[in-house]
Amino acid sequence: MNPAIIIKDLYKNYGPIEALRNINLEIRDKEIFGLIGPDGAGKTSLFRILTTLLLPDQGKATVLDLDVVRDFKKIRKIIGYMPGRFSLYQDLSVEENLSLFAAIFGTSIEENYDLVKGIYSQIEPFKKRKAGNLSGGMKQKLALSCALIHRPEILFLDEPTTGVDPVSRKEFWDMLRNLKDHGITILVSTPYMDEANLCDRIGLIQNGMILSINTPEKLRSEYPNRLFAIQSEDKFDILQRLKNAGNTHSVFSFGDEIHYVDDRLDITADQLEKMLRELNLPEFKLEQIEPTVEDCFMELLKQN
Repeated sequence: MNPAIIIKDLYKNYGPIEALRNINLEIRDKEIFGLIGPDGAGKTSLFRILTTLLLPDQGKATVLDLDVVRDFKKIRKIIGYMPGRFSLYQDLSVEENLSLFAAIFGTSIEENYDLVKGIYSQIEPFKKRKAGNLSGGMKQKLALSCALIHRPEILFLDEPTTGVDPVSRKEFWDMLRNLKDHGITILVSTPYMDEANLCDRIGLIQNGMILSINTPEKLRSEYPNRLFAIQSEDKFDILQRLKNAGNTHSVFSFGDEIHYVDDRLDITADQLEKMLRELNLPEFKLEQIEPTVEDCFMELLKQN
């Protein structure tokens, strides 16, 4: 079976700004693929090319064997797209928005209700409310329902959980897993590294380049260094002093901890603690930990 999406040697520039540089990527059929990276990394530009809203400068991309430039009309009929910014008609009601999108694709709410039922049923009690008056989580569910109402084969979700509360984020990912069970291929972008663990495979992107493509588990297993977490009430002081220490490979703030990697790859927690005490650092607690996807991302940035 051919991949659902194939991207080869793709480039996109905005004047002197290189938004995408030599992107090569394949998305498998019926998988949840996460494109993970910070704002400005190139995620939205890639999504707009794949959804036929933007032309590439070089390279080629196909969606279900259809060329994104030559076959754009055919592609638009078989994909669903949820842009990062809420783009539905804010002066129309929930029900009117969904009916409109169904009519555009020559279908009806009733015909495909089984696909959106789990999502739409949560906002159906507010179906007469104008879309502009919905909460962030409800807007998200309405936008997803509109993207699905014509039963697309591939779903593109560009930063769908940005600005949404943690409970709604969890509910949203539960919905995505259910949609995958319906046989839909899902490409989702996010700046949240913790959401990477919810994808079948991920691509880490920065400055328009793909740094790595792997499963979250494989990516973490290939982390090359011993990683240590340091906790202290004087975190900022420790962070600044470690940045200037001679054997520091990398050090950055991670929530209420500091994540530290030493240039000496075989150093143990006991050895590192002794070294830090000799630096007369403020009181701290240290332990060796397993890397997160964000740790892997930071290491790849250092290598590139």
